[in-house]
Amino acid sequence: MFWNLGSILGVCLIFQIVSGILLSLHFVPSMEAFMNVDFISREVNNGWLIRYFHANGASVFFFLIYIHILRGIFFKRYKLRKVWSVGVIIFLITILVAFLGYVLPWGQIRFWAATVITNLVRAVPFFGQLAVEWLWGGFGVSTVTLNRFY
Repeated sequence: MFWNLGSILGVCLIFQIVSGILLSLHFVPSMEAFMNVDFISREVNNGWLIRYFHANGASVFFFLIYIHILRGIFFKRYKLRKVWSVGVIIFLITILVAFLGYVLPWGQIRFWAATVITNLVRAVPFFGQLAVEWLWGGFGVSTVTLNRFY
């Protein structure tokens, strides 16, 4: 069963992309995005089902990624440096995309998550502050930031 994890991850990724596209058909990135998510859940036909499949599918996807990584560590696949490096890059990109998706419903917790995580870029010497302001689209997290993340 563990040899099929890559294929299962591919199917899960396709499922996430399709459900994300269906959700984005009704999503408007603004400060009222949380109300927009509520609208999708209550008023769109089967919107609640698509939303919960998408949210739980993300958790399943990361669970399968962790099992996939643990299998690679167990069988010492990290010795194949190029393959392992590409896998780590894909994993980091997946974490970035998951963070951007997490911030989109835009509530109080998401606002502070966006503020804290993007402030990590500030630790980069010389141009960290400039990079944070570019990410935010101004001097603070706002609607512009949400539009950029969308």
